[in-house]
Amino acid sequence: MSLYNTLRFLLTHPLARRNRTEAFSRFLKWQISARLNPHPVVYPFVGDTKLLAWKRLTGVTGNIYVGLHEFEDMAFLLHFLREEDFFADIGANVGSYTVLAAGVCGSKTLAAEPLPDTFKILAENVAINHLAEKVILKNIGLGEKNGTLPFTKSLDTTNHVAMEGETDTLEIPVRTLDETLSEAPQLIKIDVEGFEMAVLKGAVKTLANPSLKALIIEINSASNRYGQNSEEVHQLLVEQNFRPFEYEPFSRKLSPLAEPNDGNTLYLRDLDFVKNRVETAKKVKVLEQEF
Repeated sequence: MSLYNTLRFLLTHPLARRNRTEAFSRFLKWQISARLNPHPVVYPFVGDTKLLAWKRLTGVTGNIYVGLHEFEDMAFLLHFLREEDFFADIGANVGSYTVLAAGVCGSKTLAAEPLPDTFKILAENVAINHLAEKVILKNIGLGEKNGTLPFTKSLDTTNHVAMEGETDTLEIPVRTLDETLSEAPQLIKIDVEGFEMAVLKGAVKTLANPSLKALIIEINSASNRYGQNSEEVHQLLVEQNFRPFEYEPFSRKLSPLAEPNDGNTLYLRDLDFVKNRVETAKKVKVLEQEF
């Protein structure tokens, strides 16, 4: 994230807006400490959880600055999930969502991350939070069918299934979500840099299972590289009775969207069930703010 984008993020983030001085202070402290100490640091996260962090680990630094990098989506997860639930984190990266689901909500979690170096950090975050009994770790990609696919390996949080002509790639085993899941999840997060349609096509039984109430899925123009577009992903989910919503964590209000966001979008079905979940959830405290 460039300096301009980071500053814009700090100015507009819902938690940071309530105390911009504190957010900028955390940003400056992190920048200084990361330059003085290049080694991994165990950093406090939400509740009693923690994350490993070091310079340029962009999957974590946003959480350091503002508490929850992807505020609306992470807050929805915290309000929706219960201890008896199962959560699937597809494209888990270093495990921010996994740690929230298993470490804060207590939910059993499947965390799938294809890149070996990133998977190692994910596994370390699971270990330092003592979540081995809660989290099923899979060093795989997810797709429409079983096999292997080349992945880029030098693009940090934007690594993706490689296209012809892309270099510096790594061959990764790929499985379908239907085959990978040990039980039906109540919530799935999918962040696979444009490969969403392939993941959903490998999740036919999972999507049809009424136990699944919600998806947090990234939908944007990155899907064009695979000959797909966001409208096709949207229509596939609509056919399974999911509809796009936005979530306001402080009021716990769910509002329907006419079309998906350009980025993460929350898709819901069985709306009465979901509303009851978020409205009756315990308050969460993040950086001295409760919601």
